[in-house]
Amino acid sequence: MRAVAGARRVKVAGSGHSFTDIACTDGVMVDMCGMRRVLAVEGREVTVEAGITLHDLGEELRARGLAMENQGDVDPQALAGAISTATHGTGGRFGNLSSQVSGVRLVTGTGEVMDIREGDELRAARVGLGALGAIFAVTMRCVPAFTIHRIDEPRPLDDVLPRLDALVDSHDHWEAFVMPYTRRALTLTSERTDRTPEPPGRAAAFLHDVVLENAVLGAFCRLGRRFPGLIPLLNRRLAGLMGPSEHLDASNRVYANTRLVRFTEMEYAIPRESAAEALERVLALIERRRLPIGFPIELRVVAPDDALLSTAYERPTAYIAIHQYVGMEFETYFRAVEAIMDEYGGRPHWGKRHYQSQATLRPRYPEWDRFAELRERFDPERKFENDYLRRVLG
Repeated sequence: MRAVAGARRVKVAGSGHSFTDIACTDGVMVDMCGMRRVLAVEGREVTVEAGITLHDLGEELRARGLAMENQGDVDPQALAGAISTATHGTGGRFGNLSSQVSGVRLVTGTGEVMDIREGDELRAARVGLGALGAIFAVTMRCVPAFTIHRIDEPRPLDDVLPRLDALVDSHDHWEAFVMPYTRRALTLTSERTDRTPEPPGRAAAFLHDVVLENAVLGAFCRLGRRFPGLIPLLNRRLAGLMGPSEHLDASNRVYANTRLVRFTEMEYAIPRESAAEALERVLALIERRRLPIGFPIELRVVAPDDALLSTAYERPTAYIAIHQYVGMEFETYFRAVEAIMDEYGGRPHWGKRHYQSQATLRPRYPEWDRFAELRERFDPERKFENDYLRRVLG
């Protein structure tokens, strides 16, 4: 409260996972990484300090026989940052992380401490972009702890996309990693089960998570950065190395994967029914313009929710995420893909690169003006504003 009251401008920093400048400021930056305690457990509702990482939250919940209903595929993010940017996992019946939030405690721009539990205020605070105040506690609706059985297998893309709805609807969680220039996809199919977890041994986990999924990809990316003309061939070789694997472990440990290869990323949320067509257009763009893209494209789905600025607001949503390896030019690729996503009313992930502004975003969110009204009440002097928020919120 003192940091907010005494500052002209203030921003709260999470884990620094975002690809955008959403947490940057020329004022006071508040580091929440020390605020990571579990504050209360009431049935299946758990209140935690907002600086806890998703990794630590998953372990704390599991120790209490609980779990998050759904989660993304990495877990170093601070909880407040993850919900504030509508971070998501995958699964046609499950919403993004913010949809599991039943309460938020924050300090507003006027210095008031607010416990928000319902109504439009909660729908705004769940995905607030850091524009409403400093979140310091979050209450999550949890579920009983469960195990996930996941099967990873390479499949021809021409077998996957025509059956996309059936694949999503017949499994609890489904996603795909598609290699440009190959017509191949690695599909991850997960079922929730009450079977006893069978985590891999340390050597097996190191071989799969570090060597196969990261060291090999990193080596191919470095070679592609040095010799961009080889990338189509390298992608085909890399796709040929993808093999089946199986996982049976606690949900939080299967959801989250090890990511060691550095990259930058853009991700768009579009209507689920447009996913196959949009993905085909991105792949065609890469091949037509011979873009040097050696990173797979990710395809995921989530259920609709009602947070005012959620990327999945009131529509079944598919997410298409594109990447470029560190040190390689990315703007040409990202802007071209963004132009495709614009045609589907695409909503950019708030924590990943995009080139939108308030003028282009406002028509894509039916309750945009309601969020603006609440922002005016919560932060009338714009203490939590920065360059990013001026661009995207006006």
